[in-house]
Amino acid sequence: MKKFICLFALVIVLLMAFSIQAQQWTDQQKEVWKTVQTYNDLSANRDPGFLDYFDDTYHGWEYEADAPDGKEAVKIYISNWDPNIKTLFVILNPATIWVNGNFAYVHYYYTTIREDKDGKRKSEKGRWTDILMKKDGKWVMVGDHGGSTSDDD
Repeated sequence: MKKFICLFALVIVLLMAFSIQAQQWTDQQKEVWKTVQTYNDLSANRDPGFLDYFDDTYHGWEYEADAPDGKEAVKIYISNWDPNIKTLFVILNPATIWVNGNFAYVHYYYTTIREDKDGKRKSEKGRWTDILMKKDGKWVMVGDHGGSTSDDD
Protein backbone atom coordinates (compact mmCIF):
# COMPACT_ATOMS: atom_id res chain seq x y z
CA MET A 1 0.00 0.00 0.00
CA LYS A 2 2.86 2.40 0.82
CA LYS A 3 4.40 1.77 -2.60
CA PHE A 4 1.06 2.50 -4.27
CA ILE A 5 0.65 5.77 -2.35
CA CYS A 6 4.21 6.84 -3.17
CA LEU A 7 3.71 5.98 -6.84
CA PHE A 8 0.37 7.82 -6.87
CA ALA A 9 1.99 10.88 -5.29
CA LEU A 10 4.84 10.82 -7.81
CA VAL A 11 2.43 10.62 -10.76
CA ILE A 12 0.36 13.53 -9.41
CA VAL A 13 3.48 15.65 -8.83
CA LEU A 14 4.71 14.96 -12.37
CA LEU A 15 1.32 15.79 -13.87
CA MET A 16 1.16 18.96 -11.84
CA ALA A 17 4.67 19.95 -12.97
CA PHE A 18 3.72 19.50 -16.62
CA SER A 19 0.49 21.46 -16.11
CA ILE A 20 2.25 24.39 -14.43
CA GLN A 21 4.98 24.46 -17.07
CA ALA A 22 2.37 24.52 -19.81
CA GLN A 23 0.88 27.73 -18.41
CA GLN A 24 2.80 30.98 -18.35
CA TRP A 25 1.87 32.96 -15.24
CA THR A 26 2.59 36.67 -14.77
CA ASP A 27 4.61 37.83 -11.77
CA GLN A 28 1.36 38.91 -10.07
CA GLN A 29 -0.22 35.49 -10.68
CA LYS A 30 2.90 33.77 -9.33
CA GLU A 31 2.77 35.96 -6.21
CA VAL A 32 -0.89 35.08 -5.62
CA TRP A 33 -0.23 31.36 -6.21
CA LYS A 34 2.71 31.41 -3.76
CA THR A 35 0.34 32.84 -1.15
CA VAL A 36 -2.22 30.09 -1.80
CA GLN A 37 0.50 27.46 -1.47
CA THR A 38 1.77 29.05 1.75
CA TYR A 39 -1.55 29.07 3.58
CA ASN A 40 -2.40 25.58 2.34
CA ASP A 41 0.95 24.36 3.72
CA LEU A 42 0.17 26.02 7.05
CA SER A 43 -3.23 24.34 7.08
CA ALA A 44 -1.76 20.93 6.20
CA ASN A 45 0.73 21.30 9.05
CA ARG A 46 -2.05 22.45 11.37
CA ASP A 47 -0.22 25.70 12.00
CA PRO A 48 -2.40 28.43 13.56
CA GLY A 49 -0.54 30.94 11.35
CA PHE A 50 -3.06 29.80 8.74
CA LEU A 51 -5.48 32.27 10.32
CA ASP A 52 -3.19 35.20 9.41
CA TYR A 53 -4.26 34.77 5.78
CA PHE A 54 -7.94 35.53 6.51
CA ASP A 55 -9.16 39.11 6.37
CA ASP A 56 -11.63 40.15 9.07
CA THR A 57 -14.26 40.53 6.33
CA TYR A 58 -13.78 36.92 5.14
CA HIS A 59 -16.76 34.72 4.33
CA GLY A 60 -16.32 31.25 2.87
CA TRP A 61 -18.62 28.41 1.94
CA GLU A 62 -17.56 24.79 2.03
CA TYR A 63 -19.61 22.28 0.05
CA GLU A 64 -20.62 20.54 3.29
CA ALA A 65 -21.79 23.73 5.05
CA ASP A 66 -25.37 24.95 5.02
CA ALA A 67 -24.32 28.58 4.75
CA PRO A 68 -21.18 30.72 4.44
CA ASP A 69 -19.05 31.17 7.55
CA GLY A 70 -16.84 34.05 8.67
CA LYS A 71 -13.41 34.31 10.24
CA GLU A 72 -14.75 33.40 13.70
CA ALA A 73 -15.85 30.00 12.39
CA VAL A 74 -12.36 29.46 10.97
CA LYS A 75 -10.92 30.22 14.43
CA ILE A 76 -13.20 27.56 15.94
CA TYR A 77 -12.25 25.09 13.21
CA ILE A 78 -8.54 25.65 13.87
CA SER A 79 -8.95 25.29 17.63
CA ASN A 80 -10.59 21.89 17.08
CA TRP A 81 -8.02 20.35 14.73
CA ASP A 82 -7.54 16.70 15.68
CA PRO A 83 -3.92 16.33 16.87
CA ASN A 84 -4.03 12.62 15.98
CA ILE A 85 -4.38 13.24 12.25
CA LYS A 86 -1.22 13.80 10.24
CA THR A 87 -1.22 15.17 6.71
CA LEU A 88 1.24 13.13 4.66
CA PHE A 89 1.05 15.34 1.60
CA VAL A 90 -1.04 17.87 -0.25
CA ILE A 91 -0.79 18.55 -3.96
CA LEU A 92 -2.29 21.73 -5.39
CA ASN A 93 -2.91 22.25 -9.08
CA PRO A 94 -3.98 25.72 -10.29
CA ALA A 95 -6.66 25.94 -12.96
CA THR A 96 -7.12 29.73 -13.14
CA ILE A 97 -5.33 32.62 -11.47
CA TRP A 98 -6.96 35.99 -12.16
CA VAL A 99 -5.47 39.23 -10.82
CA ASN A 100 -6.80 42.76 -11.24
CA GLY A 101 -5.09 45.37 -9.08
CA ASN A 102 -5.58 44.46 -5.42
CA PHE A 103 -8.05 41.65 -6.09
CA ALA A 104 -7.52 38.10 -7.27
CA TYR A 105 -9.24 34.77 -7.46
CA VAL A 106 -7.73 31.33 -7.86
CA HIS A 107 -9.49 28.16 -8.98
CA TYR A 108 -7.48 25.07 -8.07
CA TYR A 109 -7.67 21.33 -7.46
CA TYR A 110 -6.18 19.53 -4.48
CA THR A 111 -5.29 15.99 -3.52
CA THR A 112 -4.35 15.08 0.02
CA ILE A 113 -3.55 11.97 2.03
CA ARG A 114 -3.95 11.97 5.80
CA GLU A 115 -3.12 9.35 8.38
CA ASP A 116 -4.85 8.81 11.72
CA LYS A 117 -3.24 7.61 14.97
CA ASP A 118 -3.87 3.98 13.97
CA GLY A 119 -2.00 4.40 10.69
CA LYS A 120 -5.16 4.34 8.58
CA ARG A 121 -4.79 6.54 5.51
CA LYS A 122 -7.47 8.47 3.73
CA SER A 123 -7.13 10.29 0.44
CA GLU A 124 -9.27 13.23 -0.57
CA LYS A 125 -9.65 15.14 -3.81
CA GLY A 126 -11.44 18.40 -4.28
CA ARG A 127 -11.49 21.88 -5.68
CA TRP A 128 -11.47 25.41 -4.31
CA THR A 129 -11.94 28.95 -5.41
CA ASP A 130 -10.14 31.47 -3.21
CA ILE A 131 -10.89 35.19 -3.44
CA LEU A 132 -8.03 37.37 -2.28
CA MET A 133 -7.40 41.03 -1.61
CA LYS A 134 -4.01 42.67 -1.29
CA LYS A 135 -3.97 44.52 2.01
CA ASP A 136 -0.92 46.27 3.41
CA GLY A 137 1.23 44.52 0.80
CA LYS A 138 0.00 41.00 1.65
CA TRP A 139 -2.58 38.82 -0.12
CA VAL A 140 -5.37 37.72 2.26
CA MET A 141 -8.56 35.75 1.70
CA VAL A 142 -11.86 37.58 1.71
CA GLY A 143 -13.82 34.57 0.50
CA ASP A 144 -13.62 31.02 -0.76
CA HIS A 145 -15.80 28.16 -1.89
CA GLY A 146 -15.13 24.49 -2.39
CA GLY A 147 -14.33 21.22 -0.73
CA SER A 148 -14.06 17.53 -1.31
CA THR A 149 -15.25 15.93 -4.52
CA SER A 150 -14.19 12.45 -3.40
CA ASP A 151 -16.94 9.84 -3.70
CA ASP A 152 -16.41 8.44 -0.20
CA ASP A 153 -16.87 11.73 1.64
